[in-house]
Formats: sequence, structure tokens, C-alpha cells
Amino acid sequence: MLNKKEFDGIREEMHKIDLKREEVIQTSRELINLSKQIIYAAQRNDLTAAASVVKKIKDKVKKLKKINISADTNINAVAFQEYVEAIAFYEFVKNGKIPTKTSLGVSAEDYLSGLCDLTGELVRKAIYDVIHKKFDEAEKIKELVHEIYGEFLKFNLRNGELRKKSDSIKWNLKKLEEVMYDIEMKGRK
Repeated sequence: MLNKKEFDGIREEMHKIDLKREEVIQTSRELINLSKQIIYAAQRNDLTAAASVVKKIKDKVKKLKKINISADTNINAVAFQEYVEAIAFYEFVKNGKIPTKTSLGVSAEDYLSGLCDLTGELVRKAIYDVIHKKFDEAEKIKELVHEIYGEFLKFNLRNGELRKKSDSIKWNLKKLEEVMYDIEMKGRK
């Protein structure tokens, strides 16, 4: 009545999918961890340490992109967003520039989500710069977040995760404006 050989094949197919899923989860976790290391090093202006992790992270990104999985766990999207945030922050600290979506090789949604998260790290960097009396650097950061916010205003984002994340840009910009206003009012510039 029932083709048991077919069920053996289905079990094998499901097992392979499960192994791929586990590989995606593990590789994504590694990618997220490396992203945090890059941000931590860049926040301390230790670009040598950050650069060594950047080399490692690119291999993990390639590995994660090669894993073709139909049962997506969504952790890979989180990993790619963390990657965008980390590399964008590193490149900004190092070169004063934000890498493009194309150069990072990620989806539009992962790129935009990563940029939303980036603005939080930029606020931390600006505060660090203000504490160390690097007011011009903090001003550049405020202008960058302002520019990012302006670009996001041009999107018609639906109620979803990206929409929620994009709201954080406005609040991060407000924090930066308050910090810069406080500096101006106290005449520290």
C-alpha cells in the first residue's frame, strides 16, 4: 500500500535539510560574533585588530552565501545585517565612508537594516569623540546620521521589521542633535 522506499528517501532528504539548517545557524552565529568583535575594536579605534577580523568575516560571509537551504531559519538575515553594520562602521572609522550594498553583496533589506543598526554605533562613537574633545568628528557623525535619515524618509516602508528599525534612526539623530546642542551651548567647540 505505502511505498516505504520513498519514505526512506524522504527521511534522508529531511536529514540533509536539517544538517544544512544547523550549518546555517552555526555559521550565522560565528558571523554575528565576528561582527561584534569588529565593532568593539573600531569603537576603541583599534583598526589593526578590526582589520584582522574583517579578513575572517569575509570568509564566513562567502560560506553562508553558499549554503542553499530551503527551510530558512532567518538567523542568516540577522547575520548579514550584523555584517553590514560592522563593516560599515569599520569603513567609516577607517575611511570616513559607508560601503555600498553592491560591495557588501547583501540584499537590500539586509543592507538597510544594517544601516539602521549602524546609527546606534555611530551615536556611541560620537559620544566617545565628544568625551575626547574631538568635536569635529562628532559633528561629522551627526551629519552622516542626518544623511541616512534623509534617505530613509524617501522610502515607503510598510509595517514590518525594517520599518521598526528605521524609526531608530530618528531617535539616534535626536540624541546626536542634543549632544551637539549641549556642546554649542556650553561653548566647548
